[in-house]
Amino acid sequence: MQRFKAYVEANRERFIEELSDLCRQPSISTQNVGIAEMAELVKAHFERLGAQVQVLQTGGPPAIFAETGQGERTLLCYNHYDVQPPDPLEEWHSPPFEPIIREGKLYARGVADNKGDLMARIQAVEAYLAVFGELPLRLRFFVEGEEETGSPHLAALAEQYADLLRADGCLWETGGKDEGERPTFHLGLKGDQYLELRCRGARSDLHSANAGLVPNPAWRLVWALSTMKDMQDRITIDGYREHVRPPTDEELAALERIPFADQAMRQAWGIDRFINGVEGTEALRVFLYEPTCTISGFRSGYIEEGSKTVLPSTAMVKLDLRLVPDLTPELALRLVREHLDRRGFQDIEVVSLGSLPAARSPLDAEIVEAAKAAAVAVYGHEPVIYPTHGGSGPMYYICQGLGTPGVMTGVGYPGINIHAPNENIRLSDYFEGILFVGELLRRFGGEEGI
Repeated sequence: MQRFKAYVEANRERFIEELSDLCRQPSISTQNVGIAEMAELVKAHFERLGAQVQVLQTGGPPAIFAETGQGERTLLCYNHYDVQPPDPLEEWHSPPFEPIIREGKLYARGVADNKGDLMARIQAVEAYLAVFGELPLRLRFFVEGEEETGSPHLAALAEQYADLLRADGCLWETGGKDEGERPTFHLGLKGDQYLELRCRGARSDLHSANAGLVPNPAWRLVWALSTMKDMQDRITIDGYREHVRPPTDEELAALERIPFADQAMRQAWGIDRFINGVEGTEALRVFLYEPTCTISGFRSGYIEEGSKTVLPSTAMVKLDLRLVPDLTPELALRLVREHLDRRGFQDIEVVSLGSLPAARSPLDAEIVEAAKAAAVAVYGHEPVIYPTHGGSGPMYYICQGLGTPGVMTGVGYPGINIHAPNENIRLSDYFEGILFVGELLRRFGGEEGI
C-alpha cells in the first residue's frame, strides 16, 4: 500500500491537472456540445495506459471500450463522459468549464458527475501498473456519452457487445461518502417508466360558460389520476402490486445496519412528517423497496397570473413511475393502459417518454466482499451498504442483464451539487478514491491488500 500511495502522492499535481483538462472540455449530450472531442480525450487516456481501445458507434454519442490486464476474473468499470448543461450560469461562482480549486475543492461542471470517478479509476490503473508491473485481473472500461439523456442506445449496445461487456463484477459510477463521512455502496437502482397522459376535448379552447355541456380534458385527467392512488398514497393501478417482488429477509435485515437520518432529511426539506408518518427503518424500506407513482407536472388551460374564463381543449400530465424488480417498464405501461380502459378512459392517450428496468445485486456477491475489504483498508472502517437506491439509472443493461453483480461508489460527498451550479469534489476524497480503486483491483484479483 505504501508504494502505491507514494506513487499517487508523487503525481498529485499532474493527476489534478489531468482531471482539470477533462473538465475544461464541455461535453453536453443534451445539446451535442463537445461530445466528439471528449470521446477522443477519453480514448487517448486509455491508449496511454496501453489498453486495447474500441470506439463503439451507437447511433448517438460514441461509447469507448478499453481492456487491459490478464487474470481469472474480469472487472468492468462503467462511467460516462457526458455532463448536464451548466445553466443557470449566473449562479456559478466561477465559469463552469474553467476548473478552479477553492478551499480544497475542485469546481467544474462534470467533476463529480462523472469525470472525477472516471479519472480516479484511470489514474489508479496507471499507478498500479507503475508500481506492480501488471494487473491481477482482466480490467474492462465502458464509458458512454449519453447517460445524461437517458442512455437511449445502451440496451441495444449491451446486447450487441454482450461478450465484451460481461464480467465477474462491475464498479458502477457515482456515490461516495455520506453526512457522517462514511463510504457508501449501493448495490442496485430502481427502474423507471416515465410517461405522459394526454387528453383532448373540443377542437379549441372555449369560453368557460360552455362547461356544463363540453367535456373538460383537465377534469378527465383528474378523475383518471384519482383512480391510480388513494388518500393513503397507496398505488391502486390494477395488478400493480401483484408484480412487486418483496425484499428478502437478508435485504430487510440490511436496513438495520444503515444510519438513516430521516429527521435531518425532514428538517432540510421543511416538512413535519413523511407520508403516513413513517420513520426510521420503515421509511428506509419504503424509499428503497417500494414502487412509486408521482405526478411530475400538469398542464392545461390558463395558468398565468390573474383570471381567464376558459374551458381548455387539452390537458397533459407527466407521471414518473419508479419500479422495483419484477415490475418491468413494459409491464407498468401495459397495466396503466388497461387500468384506464377498464374505467372508460379510452380517450386518454398514454405515451412513454423513457424507461429503465430495475437492477439489484446480491449482498454477498464477490465484488461486494472485495469492495468492502478495500474500503476498510483505505477508509479505516466498513462502508454503509444500501441494497439498492431510490433513484434510477441504466445499470440493468450492463449488470443484471448480463449476469454481472455491481457496486456503486465514487469520489463524491453530500455537497457535490450534482446537476447544479458550483458542482465540485473534495480533492481529499478524490485521492482516497484512487487508493480505493487500487485496493479493489488487487483484492478482486485474488491478492492481499497493497
